[in-house]
Amino acid sequence: MNITLTEGLAAVGVLVLAGVVVQGVWSARKASPRQADAVDGNRVEPSMGAGALATEADAAAAVTDPEGGDSAAATLAELRPAAPRKTARLDPLIDAIAMLRLDQPVTGELALVHLPPSRRAGNKPFLIEGLNADSGDWELPAAGQRYSEFQAGVQMANRSGALNEIEYSEFVQKLQGFAEGVGAMAELPDMLDVVARARELDAFAGDHDAQLSLVLRANNAAWSVGYIQQSAHRHGFVAGVLPGRLVTPGAEDGAPPVLVLSFDAQAALADDPGAAAVRQVQLSLDVPQTPEAAEPFPAWHEAARLLAKDMDASMVDDAGRPITLHAFAAIGEDLAKLYVALASRDLAAGSAAARRLFS
Repeated sequence: MNITLTEGLAAVGVLVLAGVVVQGVWSARKASPRQADAVDGNRVEPSMGAGALATEADAAAAVTDPEGGDSAAATLAELRPAAPRKTARLDPLIDAIAMLRLDQPVTGELALVHLPPSRRAGNKPFLIEGLNADSGDWELPAAGQRYSEFQAGVQMANRSGALNEIEYSEFVQKLQGFAEGVGAMAELPDMLDVVARARELDAFAGDHDAQLSLVLRANNAAWSVGYIQQSAHRHGFVAGVLPGRLVTPGAEDGAPPVLVLSFDAQAALADDPGAAAVRQVQLSLDVPQTPEAAEPFPAWHEAARLLAKDMDASMVDDAGRPITLHAFAAIGEDLAKLYVALASRDLAAGSAAARRLFS
């Protein structure tokens, strides 16, 4: 069969066109975000339907379900057994405490009726505790109990700054309303002394706070939301309460997370999260919130290393500079000194007082 010049050129044209199409498909695949691996024939992508946003505790329970077959999550649960949740208590280290004297015990019902509707003075929280007339324990007022006296305390400092005169006056005003309601006489600490102590505590906290954060930046293809979730899940992270947030839970029930992996919340809330392209995530460690014995810094470093390897990402700081092994070592040395300084002030990292102060 003879092939004319026209027919030959047409055939070449078809081949060229096919090559262009293949190249276009290949480029599109390279440009699209990486997807999660298929499970039972279905892509693992997040759903924003009713009940999709579980609490961190619920998420932790879900991934440690023995029926789920997730050995990594099960190991995490074994290493971090749940402990009973403790009620917040007043502490003279960080609270300015006022005593409320009673002529005779009053019921918990009366105390509950007269508690201030808001337990904040400015941006400082305060608590009112009652001395249980039967058990002799200080506790939050409860129905069915009798109290022989009360004490109230306002936190002198947090990450919003030191307690000031206006906030202390607001605390006194709310406290006096409660005292009148239960028939108590309030013994208040001197405002100038409280404010001075608050400033000193705030200065100490400011010099001994540490919140570590690094960025994992995609080297090549961007990531889908499902890909990020699946990669993080392999290393013990569970879904957080907020969109775009994954956490490694603390050991105690109700404790703050040890590590937080966060990314663009808008991508997590997108109509099609599988198509949303995310190029970087942030891995954070709030140092004063977790006990040193739990080794949160090594966990932060190791999680960063493993996630960077699995997701083909580079570890950089907020300015985009690479983070080296030498930088990690220097941070570790500084943290060792920080832990000692906090413990010397009876504010050891992970203690109830430290968590309240550094919040």
